[in-house]
Amino acid sequence: MDESRIIRMGRRGLLKTGTLVPAAAWAGWAASPWLAGAAEQESDVLGEQEKLISPAEDLMREHGVLNRVLLIYEEIIFRIRNNQDYPPEVLAKAAGLVRKFIEDYHEKLEEEHIFPRFDKANKLVDLVAVLRDQHKAGRVLTDFILTHASTVPKEAEERRALTSRLRLFIRMYRPHEAREDTVLFPALRSIVPPHEYGALGEEFEDKEHELFGEGGFEEVVASVAGLEKQLGIGDLAHYTPKE
Repeated sequence: MDESRIIRMGRRGLLKTGTLVPAAAWAGWAASPWLAGAAEQESDVLGEQEKLISPAEDLMREHGVLNRVLLIYEEIIFRIRNNQDYPPEVLAKAAGLVRKFIEDYHEKLEEEHIFPRFDKANKLVDLVAVLRDQHKAGRVLTDFILTHASTVPKEAEERRALTSRLRLFIRMYRPHEAREDTVLFPALRSIVPPHEYGALGEEFEDKEHELFGEGGFEEVVASVAGLEKQLGIGDLAHYTPKE
């Protein structure tokens, strides 16, 4: 392996590939004249790696996106029940974000990379089974919401049916994500080796960029913020209790 490749790979790259460098080779390189410059370059590489978020943090911040969509859902419910107008495209776009970002991306990561590891370790298997079932139930609810989101419901039964599905979605996902954030994700480090844990975070980032571009998460957050603004709930102070 040449010296420049060692520098480019850095510590995480070596762990990820499982490459073992013989002690004699390290001794030879340590005496070579390029080592001083290499150390500085490697420091820069490792510094960049420290900025990479962990897989658990990645999934948790995506829960933040879901929570903001749930606030949009709650506002829509409030307006329907109080016979107030709302832009139907906001609900359609919010449900579309749930489908594309939460269900087709975030939950797929959990189902393909997180849940199987707990099954294999025979740890938290009952919790994982419930989480899987709730993913399926959530997709059924989102199917209904997407089908009925393009127009404001006029008939009482239509209003009841839409608000019922929105409430059910909120009621399920608040405890769902809370249990993942406080029980499942913290336990992930106990069943995944450190080098694999870091590589998993990189894999999540790569998938995010593949599906949503280099902006990835930031662009999704900006989209949600735009929907909040359309509803007039974009200011955080909106939620501060008034005396």
